[in-house]
Amino acid sequence: MTEQNNRLYQDSELEVRLVEWLPHQRWFAAKGHAITGVRVVLRQPLAEEPGFGADHLLVTVIFESTPEQIYQVPLGYRSHLPDELAPATIAAPDETAGHSVFVYDGLRDQEIIGLYAQSLARGGTRGPIDLHTVPGTQIEPGMRGRALSAEQSNTSVVLGEQLLLKMFRRVTLGINPDVELHLALAEVGCRSVAPIRAWIEADVDGVRTTLAMVQDFAANSADGWSMALGSVRDLLIEGDLRADEVGTDFAGEAHRMGAAVAEVHADLAAGLGVSERPAADLAAGMVGRLEAAVAEVDELAAFVPDVRALFEEVAAIGPVAVQRIHGDLHLGQVLRTPERWLLIDFEGEPAKSLAERRLPDTTLRDVAGMLRSFDYAAHHSVREREPDGVATQREFRAGEWAQRNSAAFCDGYAATSGSDPRDIGVLLRAYEVDKAVYEVVYEARNRPTWLRLPLNAIRRLIQP
Repeated sequence: MTEQNNRLYQDSELEVRLVEWLPHQRWFAAKGHAITGVRVVLRQPLAEEPGFGADHLLVTVIFESTPEQIYQVPLGYRSHLPDELAPATIAAPDETAGHSVFVYDGLRDQEIIGLYAQSLARGGTRGPIDLHTVPGTQIEPGMRGRALSAEQSNTSVVLGEQLLLKMFRRVTLGINPDVELHLALAEVGCRSVAPIRAWIEADVDGVRTTLAMVQDFAANSADGWSMALGSVRDLLIEGDLRADEVGTDFAGEAHRMGAAVAEVHADLAAGLGVSERPAADLAAGMVGRLEAAVAEVDELAAFVPDVRALFEEVAAIGPVAVQRIHGDLHLGQVLRTPERWLLIDFEGEPAKSLAERRLPDTTLRDVAGMLRSFDYAAHHSVREREPDGVATQREFRAGEWAQRNSAAFCDGYAATSGSDPRDIGVLLRAYEVDKAVYEVVYEARNRPTWLRLPLNAIRRLIQP
């Protein structure tokens, strides 16, 4: 049916449909920017049967005021669309234009997911797309799949309840750090990540580029953010108990989480090496991000003198050790399995370029990201519109929870690494402020009612 689909829906027709459809997808990274065009750059047929077909599609999205971006949109074609696939519709049949099939997001269709599973089991090359399997890995043919509902910047699909296929929706030319760092961690036998089993890549604009990766599926796991929120909720309900007296006290898990992060840092250093970088370079980057944020969010202006003073202290430290790190670590990037904590999603901050994400940094950036996440988990549940006394008490208890778990995390990190991240307090504090500045911009753009959280954090962090 693919030849028929190509006749019914030419690239130019799909491009018009995608201009309308893409901005409504959660993983679309350029919301608010006007699209001036879409251009198909890769279209690989996957199936052609009566009433059914599939293509693997890559498109370049062109904007009015921001650089072009590349996205993956696996397509399905059906003459009759099941009800469960209706929300994934990109184009409906239009007999007046000669189109008799539905076009939809193929990663919502179990049959199309099965096509990817079959291709991974076979390996090799399919048109311009290469499927690589880690040596020693055997992927079973015939696995069925299901897309996870918690879709964010990528789409993740569980195959046979054994493997997790992550399709990178926004594609950056080059090797994705998620694949690069997982392969490096596999070489040294890291236990605190789910092992990588395969990856998919293609030649895009003359550059070998990662499209997807496959790793072990962490069944029966819970993410750190959900667990932390449950602990905070129970603390705030128990008005007369301290954090260490509540049955869901999180400090033990925070300690074990810190140990897992330290193990991953040590394994990344062993696999990819350590170098030095002037702290003045790090401080200059922080100042640049602060200036850009102040230009966008007026509420930051009052903090600028004190934040600049903190960053100037960093500049005077001298050379610091740097290495490859996670780059975007928070409670949502860790999973608690029955055996241990696992770190996931090593892509780095999506807003940064690939070159920036691959740049070595100090391990304190990851630590600071986790400390900021503890602060978010603690304070975001505290309602603003409560009597002053109640709100103050809840804020105090939330702060107690954040401090207890931040300390436990650092203790666990120090016990495993032999180096306490709090030893260079000014640098750790500067990374926390730098992260909070990033959060201010994010919340101003996406969740203005949450803006108080990072602003309050900056206020606390710059106090003597």
